[in-house]
Amino acid sequence: MQLDWTALGQVTTVSIGVTVAVVVVFALGVLGLAQLEGAREQHGRVSALGVTQATLCFLACAAVVAYGIFLIVPQFH
Repeated sequence: MQLDWTALGQVTTVSIGVTVAVVVVFALGVLGLAQLEGAREQHGRVSALGVTQATLCFLACAAVVAYGIFLIVPQFH
């Protein structure tokens, strides 16, 4: 039995990179929600930038998760 160590290293690198990217994007979404709450407490109104940032970040995270499920489940191919 032989292992292709280069391919294993590539898969590991991509997996770690995507994981870090998704965590950062999710954290930016939480930051957008925090800006929304801060604007609501200070000014009594909703910050459109915070809502937009949170929505886009959470949609990006959901898209990555959906793509991962698409790759894993063979009935989707």
